[in-house]
Amino acid sequence: MTLDAFQLGEAVEHRGIVVTPLFPRLDPVASYITLDEALPRGLEITETSDSGSVPELFVHNPTDSKVLLYDGEELVGAKQNRILNVSVLVGAGAKLPIPVSCVEQGRWHRLSDTFASAPHISNSGLRRSKAAMLAAQPLARGVAQGAVWDDIQAKQTRMGVRSATAANRDTFEAHAAGLRALEGAFTFTSGQCGAVLALGDDVCLDAVSRPDAFALLWPKLRAGYLLDALERLDGRATSSERISAFVDSVGEARATRGPSAGLGEDLRLRGKGVIGS
Repeated sequence: MTLDAFQLGEAVEHRGIVVTPLFPRLDPVASYITLDEALPRGLEITETSDSGSVPELFVHNPTDSKVLLYDGEELVGAKQNRILNVSVLVGAGAKLPIPVSCVEQGRWHRLSDTFASAPHISNSGLRRSKAAMLAAQPLARGVAQGAVWDDIQAKQTRMGVRSATAANRDTFEAHAAGLRALEGAFTFTSGQCGAVLALGDDVCLDAVSRPDAFALLWPKLRAGYLLDALERLDGRATSSERISAFVDSVGEARATRGPSAGLGEDLRLRGKGVIGS
């Protein structure tokens, strides 16, 4: 699905944060459910073995639905918390390894047999750093780990967060009140399937093909967006021209296709001021 398949909605600005919804021009064709829908239906994500492997986990999808695991979703529990390095479409009945990065550097002992889903997706700054490291080899194990740890440490230092295990989740929990104070300004709009976040010169776009899936992803994505925004409140709001120019740049970016970790292909975008997947 290309950007031609989406239409920009009316932007919402609050305290210098600008969020513009995206709406589909076409009815979705692909059928899938999200991680948070699949876990209660029996989907399991576990360590690869009793000893575990930091850059890789194992997923078993016993349901009769495809499951979308979204880039940056945080998985909590087992030996240490991880985030998904890439989006993975897991086939019905599939069992497969998935590439991840550790977001809890100070723990390596088991808290649970399976992973649960965190109520947030990684902040856009961390996801950008990870995407840059993975641009050449999206499925390479461990390539982005140093950048992820550095980003978490730097953010916790800037935001005054102390975490016994350097857990990314602790940053969200430490600033939960600030996130709650902002989230009401950016609600989900019926039919929305994506969003463009703008903070000054930094712009981030997330989209999926199904509005019902995005409705479940939006609170998690919004938390990640707003964690970055907490450091930059009340700045000059990004102009609509800048947002439109970014969307145009995404549409013009060079696309590279390669093998994916699940169904379909992995698509990487590189262009002027653009890096994405």
